[in-house]
Amino acid sequence: MSDIAFVSGAVRLIVPASSANLGPGFDSMGLALAMHDELIAMVTNDKGIKVDVEGEGAESVATDETNLVVRAMNRGFTAMNATPPGFILKCRNAIPHGRGLGSSASAAVGGLIMSRSLVEGGENLLTDSEVLNIALEFENHPDNLSAALYGGFNVSWLVSSGTGPPDTADAVQPTVHPDLVPIVLIPPHGLATSKARGVLSQQVDRSAACHNLSRTGLLVYAMSQDPSLILEATSDRLHQDARASVYPETTAIIASLRSKGIAAMASGAGPAVLLLVDRNRINELETALSEVPPEWTRIAVPVDFEGVRILPLPV
Repeated sequence: MSDIAFVSGAVRLIVPASSANLGPGFDSMGLALAMHDELIAMVTNDKGIKVDVEGEGAESVATDETNLVVRAMNRGFTAMNATPPGFILKCRNAIPHGRGLGSSASAAVGGLIMSRSLVEGGENLLTDSEVLNIALEFENHPDNLSAALYGGFNVSWLVSSGTGPPDTADAVQPTVHPDLVPIVLIPPHGLATSKARGVLSQQVDRSAACHNLSRTGLLVYAMSQDPSLILEATSDRLHQDARASVYPETTAIIASLRSKGIAAMASGAGPAVLLLVDRNRINELETALSEVPPEWTRIAVPVDFEGVRILPLPV
């Protein structure tokens, strides 16, 4: 397409980590966290790509066309009928891989937004809604994707087309009460999401379904209006118990903290643990955390309310 033009110079963006499910909201709720991967890219006149990765996953992440960010960028260019001769991409990763903090969703969303940002007028050629739905090609549920894209607390859903076109996704962002403090406990070991999903049953007990339906409704209220209800609102009977065999240490930590009144839950597919703590009870936390293994990293991570965004290049 001769009328497609690419921006001159480099573009820099950051994309947040995310924690999905939040207890009962399986595959439908996500929270963006202020832990960011940074991408810097530039279209070149030379054919081919060059990829450099620093930080998390630097030893294992692909640096060719199979890199997830590269795949997402190329998919975004295709959606805009844009074909750059080549590009340079630098990834500075801070989101741990294989921990349940949305690293792959952030890569997919970041790559799509990067491609849009490298095309003149790209925001008119590829909307946020289109980004979310194209990203479903890389992740087939929108909870982490919507959080990485929009920021904040997301309730997302899929609309089935029945037969023919694939499902489409949408999301809304309820408010988050200022007294809610997210804290992430990160183990030194990872867990493949495919393994964590593979142990889940295809059928759900009715009592478990009713339990989770009531808690997901309560969770929206607790997150936005009344953090004192957050412990009960994050109660789950749908997926975490079924995964106990693949992350026993995570399961034990969650049970211990919840018995002490701390709203602890698996972050996404785990094995990281997310705590949603009422700021008014923060003083109780240190004693409760004494049983967390010392090799686990503890980080208080604010909610990221902006989602993926373009930043100025460093001077």
